Amino acid sequence: MQVSQAQGPSATSYAYKASLIGSAHRFELTDEGLSWHIAGRSGLWRYDEIAGIRLSFRPVSMQQHRFRADVSRAGGGRIAILSTSWQTAALMAPQDSGFRAFLVELHARMARADSRAELTAGLGRKTYAAVLAFLAVLAVAMTGLLIRALMIGEFAGVLFIIGFAALFAWQVGGFVRRNQPRSYTLDNLPTSLLP
Repeated sequence: MQVSQAQGPSATSYAYKASLIGSAHRFELTDEGLSWHIAGRSGLWRYDEIAGIRLSFRPVSMQQHRFRADVSRAGGGRIAILSTSWQTAALMAPQDSGFRAFLVELHARMARADSRAELTAGLGRKTYAAVLAFLAVLAVAMTGLLIRALMIGEFAGVLFIIGFAALFAWQVGGFVRRNQPRSYTLDNLPTSLLP
């Protein structure tokens, strides 16, 4: 399910399956606004009614390269747009180019509508601080284990700890780096949070 031009050049659409059960979540950028269809519900949000967009990097076990956009409306309501779609019970397919094209076009249309939306990237500041605190405690614990293994001459344990730390840093480092809290503008989207 990719981005397509529907009804001529004035409409752009994107769809993905959030789960194996149920219909696809469908979105369309029309001249009037962002049209959405999710689980039997639908709506149309004018571009100047969009109160905020938060872009983030959200890997899951089935798809390590997944991005998310949370779009909120003034007066209430929030929809999530994901860069992956469920294909089978064991396959979640990336839709990188379609997701990117849809979000770039959404931001362009919001700019033309003189949107005053709050544009944020990454995790919330408190959540990010909690993640950093957890990683600091984990680093101290791993360093303590490494020192202990060196003191007693357990070199197999030293190699295991170093290997585990390298793998963990590689896996978690990208998540932490990409999800650093920040603001952005309608004409300067964060490339690290778009596929």
